[in-house]
Amino acid sequence: MDKTLLIFKSISDKNRLRIFSALLVHDELCACQITEFLKVAGATASRHLSLMVSAGVLKNRKQGRWIYFRLNKDDSSIKQLSMWVKQHLEESTQVKKDSKALKKILLIPCEELSQKQRETVRLLLESQR
Repeated sequence: MDKTLLIFKSISDKNRLRIFSALLVHDELCACQITEFLKVAGATASRHLSLMVSAGVLKNRKQGRWIYFRLNKDDSSIKQLSMWVKQHLEESTQVKKDSKALKKILLIPCEELSQKQRETVRLLLESQR
């Protein structure tokens, strides 16, 4: 029961559910791509992803500077949850918007995305001075 509770807690946030839904369509996404489509700070995206990995919902792998995330399809609970979420959210307006956004984001190399995100943070910090 504790494992089930952890899984449900890990997707009980709108942004984490959006990540889950995106990974139903895309085999894996880089942390910078997830950050970009959520339109949140890197630290916020990292917190969401870390919680989902800890609950066993996601797996990750590092490739050079990049960390890629995918659904944990080795877990039968996650497979069943994936089917349920897909069935209930595929017509969601948010999922459709995310899908459009991700198509554009996936055309941008991770290096460019990260550079853009760092520049945004730099400008924000400068404006606060």
